[in-house]
Amino acid sequence: GGGFMVRRPLPSGSFDYADPFLMLDHLGPVDYKPGEAVGAPDHPHRGFETVTYILEGEFEHHDSHGNHGLLKPGWVQWMTAGSGVMHSEMPSDNQLKNGGMFQGFQIWVNLPAKDKMIRPRYQDVPPEDIPWFESQDKKTKIKVVAGEVEDVKATIDTHTPIYFLDLRTTGSYKLHIPKEMNAMVYNYYPSSIYVGNEKTKVAESQLAIIDTQGETVAFEAADDADDGSGKKESRVLVLAGSPIGEPVARYGPFVMNTREEIMQAMADIKSGAFGEIPGSTERMRKTEEANKKRKDAGKE
Repeated sequence: GGGFMVRRPLPSGSFDYADPFLMLDHLGPVDYKPGEAVGAPDHPHRGFETVTYILEGEFEHHDSHGNHGLLKPGWVQWMTAGSGVMHSEMPSDNQLKNGGMFQGFQIWVNLPAKDKMIRPRYQDVPPEDIPWFESQDKKTKIKVVAGEVEDVKATIDTHTPIYFLDLRTTGSYKLHIPKEMNAMVYNYYPSSIYVGNEKTKVAESQLAIIDTQGETVAFEAADDADDGSGKKESRVLVLAGSPIGEPVARYGPFVMNTREEIMQAMADIKSGAFGEIPGSTERMRKTEEANKKRKDAGKE
């Protein structure tokens, strides 16, 4: 990107990816002063999907196919890069001018070989179109971005079976995840959470890989979730997906099956086949100015 703060639990160390998930970035949280907000100026993608989920702040996107949108708190953008796009993700003019909190996530989801060169597609989904599940005791709420929880089903269409859940609990809940899926939990909140029947404690910024063995997965708010008000809450992302099981060749913003396909993507970039987005010079100027302002303030 253009210099924004990122925590990247996946990939990490020798753990390269969790099929079909290629990357999980936690963007922020960061409190920008006016003029400091940055994003990711023009860059290409091919062969996979990017999923952006905004908790706080605003992101504006443009691409080389003429698509444009503004993502606000609670919004999700599910972008299928497919055969390739040039893409920019920048703070909105409002966020850049006035500053404020920004926090969100970007997840990269692989595509099977048969779909890697399909036409790019966007699904920009406002929060009112993303369903919530609430447990019977009203202590657990789950935002169902993809997949389903009991009788609540997501509206987003995915190319392979995917669960993307924002689970928030002040008590406990047992979640069903299909046995054939690879699953993981990322704790993005200051308080811990217990996961699984063995009650493994997952602290803030930790990623846990789950072997469901076809059984429900238990989630329970940890004792340190109590903020003194008597109300404890834990919040995690739950990601699960059916493994694609194909070779993965990746280089920067390209994820294909072979090295030859990666070389072709690089050649296509050089030839201009991905197109361009009007205003790229202005976006780079804004990014450089914001980074300079942060540097002058001692934030880099």
